[in-house]
Amino acid sequence: MSRNAEHDHSLVMGLDFGTDSVRALVVDAATGEELAGEVAYYRRWSAGMYCDPAENRFRQHPLDYIEGMEAAVRGALAKLPPGAAARVVGIGVDTTGSTPAPVDVHGRPLALLPEFSENPNAMFILWKDHTAVEEAGEINHAARHWGGTDFTKYVGGVYSSEWFWAKILHVLRHDEDVRSAAFSWVEQCDWIPALLTGTEDPRRIKRSRCAAGHKAMWHEDWGGLPPEEFLVHIDPLLQGLPGRLYTATYTADKPAGRLTPAWAERLGLPPGIPVAVGAVDAHVGAVGGGITPGVLVKIMGTSTCDIMVVPKEKIGTKLISGICGQVDGSVIPGLIGLEAGQSAYGDVYAWFKELLSWPLKALLPESSLVNRETGEKLRRELEDDLLRRLSEEAAWIPAGSTGLLALDWLNGRRTPYADQTLKGAVVGLTLGSTAPKVFRALVEATAFGSKAINEHLMKEGLEIREVIALGGIARKNDFVMQVLADVLDMPIKVAAADQACALGAAMFGAVAAGLYPKVEEAQKKMGRGFSQAYTPDPEKAATYQNLYKDYLNLGKMLEAAWSSAGEATPLR
Repeated sequence: MSRNAEHDHSLVMGLDFGTDSVRALVVDAATGEELAGEVAYYRRWSAGMYCDPAENRFRQHPLDYIEGMEAAVRGALAKLPPGAAARVVGIGVDTTGSTPAPVDVHGRPLALLPEFSENPNAMFILWKDHTAVEEAGEINHAARHWGGTDFTKYVGGVYSSEWFWAKILHVLRHDEDVRSAAFSWVEQCDWIPALLTGTEDPRRIKRSRCAAGHKAMWHEDWGGLPPEEFLVHIDPLLQGLPGRLYTATYTADKPAGRLTPAWAERLGLPPGIPVAVGAVDAHVGAVGGGITPGVLVKIMGTSTCDIMVVPKEKIGTKLISGICGQVDGSVIPGLIGLEAGQSAYGDVYAWFKELLSWPLKALLPESSLVNRETGEKLRRELEDDLLRRLSEEAAWIPAGSTGLLALDWLNGRRTPYADQTLKGAVVGLTLGSTAPKVFRALVEATAFGSKAINEHLMKEGLEIREVIALGGIARKNDFVMQVLADVLDMPIKVAAADQACALGAAMFGAVAAGLYPKVEEAQKKMGRGFSQAYTPDPEKAATYQNLYKDYLNLGKMLEAAWSSAGEATPLR
């Protein structure tokens, strides 16, 4: 029987592990009011350790997660009135995905062992790591030609290098020491709850339905993960691994276990409180942002994830091609969760910022006009203000007047039809092309990428009645959001929750703790509504409709020239 959250003054905590940091949010379970929060940045990641962008290698040390979680939770609790931490009755967890790591027989990521502490292959392989492009291509080829079931049919028909099996196979092929030491592999969203609940045996960890269905080709139709026969057909190195992974999966409203006394002491929380099964951040954020059937939620950060939910009876047996999966219960239990997205969004702007900032980093330290300390302060000040100023200047440029057209595939394409071999482009450059003009073209390109996703989903028969945006970009950059509304030719509501992913995690924590019988009830009570809305300008929308056609044509031309994905389906 569920407890009455409106009268017991219970608190719940949401833990949101993002690309750069972890956020801890303490929420009033009755109202959704955000009572206290703290962000802790990953120390090693911030220093660029274990990553090589030129090789598309992005790895994270598990100690970054552990240290960040402790700092964030204790920092948030310190902002509460004395004794309030004792009222926390549940924890929800979301993380980036697919971000797997090799673990030993005791469930420890290998990088926590002394002999592997500096080996990137023993660490968590971040979602945006694209070192496994070759392996993804082999998985796609095998799925279509091995003679049996196409195990990619519920993940849009194209398996991505950003996902579980491709990353595992890449490491197994390239690191014999890790291959010998790895008993199993665990997604970040599964490992954090397992760590907090003291679940050591990898075979006993309650695995996320969300991560398994969207990233690992798990489906009830074939009894779980793809069979070993298929995996060995791809590479014999995968022999034996399925038996050390999992068969059952769980939705994020279920408890993964209870907080151990040791972790309760480390975090400053009550021992024994339920910790919910983990899930991927975008799916949890969509819940925190107010997703319902017919609504597309855009989680806008370094990349974007576009999430929808559809009743089972409405989607029936239809397979949606070219997306990142359709999974029963991956967002809201009882509904089919759909995922799409762009491999780079904010990262496109960050790249341009880094490009323009090169002289500041290379020349200011050598300047004889300012000392090194002043030069460093000046560099930070200018870099921190660069995107704001570019946005202001670009906003004055009329839509369609730059003479420039860009492709947003700087980190490959996620949807429609994943292909991480693709590259970005800017065409039409002249001696009159200014930084604000180029920036505007990049902003328009990311919006065009969003429109391509919307149009693809609607072409597949899905109804998009409303768009909700959340994340740092949605809350901080009016120019980017207005361009997006104009390009989509749809109003966009911005979720009021400052940390919608952490709020969504807190909602799942509340359900796992028994405060609400189902996620929809938690949404109704704990949802924060919307802070603002962007309405499209009809004249600009018409201009962009013509420019969007040029974007599609440019994409087709360059995809034909550059793609090495073999059988990947081209953008249509």
